Amino acid sequence: MKTIPVTITSDFICPWCFIGERRLTRAAAKLSEDQREQIRLEITWRPFELNPNISPDGIDRRAYRIAKFGSWEYSQRLDAHVIEAGKPDGAIFNYDRISRTPNTRRAHRLVSWVTRNGSDADSLVVRLFEGYFIDGRDLSSPAELAGIAGTAGLPRDAVVAFLASDEGTDQVTAAEAEAYRNGIHSVPDFRIGSIGFSGAQPIEIMSEALRRAGTNSLGQ
Repeated sequence: MKTIPVTITSDFICPWCFIGERRLTRAAAKLSEDQREQIRLEITWRPFELNPNISPDGIDRRAYRIAKFGSWEYSQRLDAHVIEAGKPDGAIFNYDRISRTPNTRRAHRLVSWVTRNGSDADSLVVRLFEGYFIDGRDLSSPAELAGIAGTAGLPRDAVVAFLASDEGTDQVTAAEAEAYRNGIHSVPDFRIGSIGFSGAQPIEIMSEALRRAGTNSLGQ
């Protein structure tokens, strides 16, 4: 079986990153039966903090959105657009449940730690997206992160101990600096094999990228 490397640079509070993850999943399901049997996706998640300079404990979302967009009403119109955009892909946005805009560095550290230890980072990432956008959980909170990690099958005590340290901070900031050097200034950013594109592209574009990457892989 051939492996297609997929690198996704994203942030867990980026709605288009959530939509992009769902579209990639749908695109992978559309591969031909032969391709699905002969290739597998090896996904690497790379960090990108949308709000690296806010308090480590996050900030009130309403205050943050008013400061960023000028009014709560305009912010709600933007949210409504995202809600509609996510429906075809099964990306649910319960913005009424979200009270905090979190600092996501702890969450990125956690994913990096899980990746380095060979555990299932994909499952954790999906639960982080769902925890924030569907359940309104505060991704700044170590307790919330430990709870989310537990639903992904990770040992809660080990996660709590890890988050109480500064371990992994240097790896996250180094990876973010590398993303900037590589020209990534917004997310999501996808690289499927040798094919790269930015944004939550339509599923047809993702499907074609997977098909081409799969064909190239099988031809090697």
